[in-house]
Amino acid sequence: MTTEQLQAAAADNTWASIQPEISMGVLALLLLVLEIFLPKKKHALIPTLSIVGQLGLLIGLFLNFSPAYLGQTTFNGLLQHSETGQYLRAFFLGSSILVSLLGVVALAKQKMPRIEFFHIVLVVSAAMMLLAQSSNFILLFVALETVTVGFYILVSYTRTNPLSLEAGLKYLVSGALSSGLLLFGIVLLYGVVGNPALLASSKDPMSYDAVRVFLAANPGNFLASVGIVLVLAGVAFKIGAVPFQIWIPDVYQGAPTPVTAFLAVASKTAGFAVLLPLVGVFSPYSALVTTTLSIMAAATILFGNLAALTQHNVKRLLGLSGVSHAGYLLIGVVAAITVPQAVGAIWFYLFAYLLASFAVFGVMTHVAGENDADQDLDHYADFAKNRPYLAGVLAIGLGSLAGIPPLAGFMGKLLVFVAAYKAGLLWLLGVAIVGVVISIYYYFGWIKAAYFSAWRPPLPAGETEPAAPAATRVSLPMGVALGALATASVVLGIYQGSLGAWILGR
Repeated sequence: MTTEQLQAAAADNTWASIQPEISMGVLALLLLVLEIFLPKKKHALIPTLSIVGQLGLLIGLFLNFSPAYLGQTTFNGLLQHSETGQYLRAFFLGSSILVSLLGVVALAKQKMPRIEFFHIVLVVSAAMMLLAQSSNFILLFVALETVTVGFYILVSYTRTNPLSLEAGLKYLVSGALSSGLLLFGIVLLYGVVGNPALLASSKDPMSYDAVRVFLAANPGNFLASVGIVLVLAGVAFKIGAVPFQIWIPDVYQGAPTPVTAFLAVASKTAGFAVLLPLVGVFSPYSALVTTTLSIMAAATILFGNLAALTQHNVKRLLGLSGVSHAGYLLIGVVAAITVPQAVGAIWFYLFAYLLASFAVFGVMTHVAGENDADQDLDHYADFAKNRPYLAGVLAIGLGSLAGIPPLAGFMGKLLVFVAAYKAGLLWLLGVAIVGVVISIYYYFGWIKAAYFSAWRPPLPAGETEPAAPAATRVSLPMGVALGALATASVVLGIYQGSLGAWILGR
């Protein structure tokens, strides 16, 4: 490249447009510096600084929600700044704050380094924020791998627990396979789009626009079709869709509970933040995309709900129920090909899912003992009698996940189902309704365990019932956070306000 070309490229690097992500990186480094220079007795303040710093960034984001660069493409086509991208930035920042709050509770029960946990959470969240704004396959892959590598560490963070190490190894193997599929698909698309014998649609064959233009001009290209399927398969690993969901139960059980919540909510949302733009990029091959995602959605809903029926470990139960939620969201993705309203319905569903999931995981973090992987339904016996506040939060969270009115989860499902009906996806709608009916059994089974005493057969002579872990006391910040999540699930189910207007206007 000539000097003029390099200067022109550098001029498009609008660093102010990624100020939130840069601030997250600076804050992450600051935590490590403070760990070195502060006395050990002051280290307990560092997680608080992380949470306060992120709250400040979130407030700043909302105060400057429509900056000058909104609607522009920066960094030579790598980033596309949009209103949706701003909402997703806030989503991932909020998730990071909640994970950090749960991390303070969970790590207090472990003899493990703590500051590094909050550092990695910040880095992963910043990568997700970039991922949600990517408009180029190179940035997509780099940001997605940054997220994945961070999760390799977080999943196996409690290295003294064999189940956590096993979960980390399984996530590493499955993540490497998904990265290979995704990269192979990207390489095939790069090969056909950048082929001068075909259509030289752009100077950058890895931009979303270049791929879309090529696909529109070359219908039925075999290598492009294979590349599309492989890219969709790589993303399907991230969201836990069938047949790429095999890692979820073991990883969700072995990972620390805050990390499980991070995987269940933020990682899944990042997957859909990637998938929705890609569906638009691949729109010239809509028949292939629709068929692939429709089959995947139906299988995901049925597998997730049926497999969750037999689970007694609540982390595995939530993992498999999360698989079914990925299926419902995939129906929204298929509907979005022809019904624009479905895009807003998906974002609303994910926001409702965040509220309900973090409420449930927050309760689980307090109930869990030193062995975080051992979280059983039996641990919730007499829970409502002994811990009424946590039991109330749990019931609201599970009810919202089940889609019970008037909670936010019900509205999320309803909006997605209405979009599916408008798109004519009647058979997928039927599968989804069957899935919702099945899910009520295991969600309400958990609520029943917490609120009603079940008869148990007498134990043989000399045997005693294993004691449940002693639930952790709820601190004031956690109590406020859990109460806010539960309240928001109720309020958002009844009144959507400007958020509902934004969704319907999508």
